[in-house]
Amino acid sequence: MKVIISRPELASLIGKIQSVVSNKPAIPILANVLIEAYNGQLTISGTDLTVSMRAHMEANVVEEGAITLPARRFFQLIRELMVPEIELTVSGDDIANIRAGSSEFQLHGINQSEFPALPDLTQADHFSMPSETLKEMLSKSSFAAAREDSRHVLNGVLMKVEKSNAVFIGTDGKRLAKVTTAIELPDDHKHDYLIPLKAVEEIVKTIDNDQPVKISLTPDKVGIESDSTLLITKLLSGEYPDVERVIPTESEFKLTLHREELMALLKQVALFTTDKSHSVHFILSPGELTLTANSSEIGEGKVSMAVDYSGENFEIAFNPFFFHDILRHSSDETVSFAITTPHNPGLITDSTSANYVIMPMRLSPT
Repeated sequence: MKVIISRPELASLIGKIQSVVSNKPAIPILANVLIEAYNGQLTISGTDLTVSMRAHMEANVVEEGAITLPARRFFQLIRELMVPEIELTVSGDDIANIRAGSSEFQLHGINQSEFPALPDLTQADHFSMPSETLKEMLSKSSFAAAREDSRHVLNGVLMKVEKSNAVFIGTDGKRLAKVTTAIELPDDHKHDYLIPLKAVEEIVKTIDNDQPVKISLTPDKVGIESDSTLLITKLLSGEYPDVERVIPTESEFKLTLHREELMALLKQVALFTTDKSHSVHFILSPGELTLTANSSEIGEGKVSMAVDYSGENFEIAFNPFFFHDILRHSSDETVSFAITTPHNPGLITDSTSANYVIMPMRLSPT
């Protein structure tokens, strides 16, 4: 194998692949990336056996071939080089020779035959959507998903495909995000795809904003292809909770809240919460919403904003960081906030399809 490649392009390609490779691989070959040079292209693949990624670039392939190289050291070396192009040559004993100007390096690899094959998507169903739409759907749902929860099904985003719609849901049991978009699949295609959070984050990070994405669906895996990059993830197994029953369908009253003003106030008053008690009281009185938090160790914070409310005094408590996250992922200058009782979840909506649910916290003396 002998190939001459643009170093900046190779560094960009590496940037897409590197985070898929596990820091603590189950088997040694998973610490490596597969490098293939065929048909005028250089292709790099990485996998942790759950999430796999492959990306390619044009290259001057003098002699075709393949090798696997230690991902971390290869990536670091390419980043440190200052030349415009490099020459990569592989000998029969699985040693890569990397020539960069007057510098030369040898890196020991492992034969490509040991690298696991990427999952097969030939029998998948396919549809396309704008990359910015997919990014928006995943970003607006994944922030509410759990991280390292013992209920492993919550450590991902559920994509429900039904009636030519894709519904994206994330929840950690304390908050919930649900967004919907139309897709081009037959009406009778109905299936749930539970995408691991690591894969979601990689998709959001790597897909190109200017390119449509091709989404491939099989019962146990999902593929996302954008321009020169293909990501394939195995799906989480298990029963996802029925989230529809926690999304409020009725409310005692609705408020229209100025999104950025409330975000600023939440950041201020959250400074007076502790690690043990992330709780802020929302106190409604005619014409005003007051937010309060106090701690014997820190002190007390109290802020307020004008709202269109004319009912009786009402008090409820929420985690200010969760509330701020929801507002940050909402659209529009104002949002609608529907509440029933101090013990029932609140519902935040905007002009999009998004539904954000936040569970209240126990009211404590202020």
